Amino acid sequence: MIQVTISKPMHRILSNLTGENRAEVALELAAKDLLRLKLRQVEERVKEFESRYQMQFAEFKQAWDAEKIPDRHSYEVERDYWEWEAAVSDEKKYRQMLDELL
Repeated sequence: MIQVTISKPMHRILSNLTGENRAEVALELAAKDLLRLKLRQVEERVKEFESRYQMQFAEFKQAWDAEKIPDRHSYEVERDYWEWEAAVSDEKKYRQMLDELL
């Protein structure tokens, strides 16, 4: 176990946010809550792209590689590709991190 020292204001904030007075427990609870929030945000972003393109990212990437995406080199579509790929990657990363804490 790693020993962490936190300031009194941070301890007060963590305690108020989580209802837990033990700093190590409050910190873990806060981390879980933050991960859940980040995961929810990235899931919403992924759903926006899925709705826009009516497919999941793996299908979009396959269609992209096969040059079946209209205007694939337009700024908007390329930006969507990179942002969607990042969102899918972040979603996976956040899920793994959350699994480690649960």
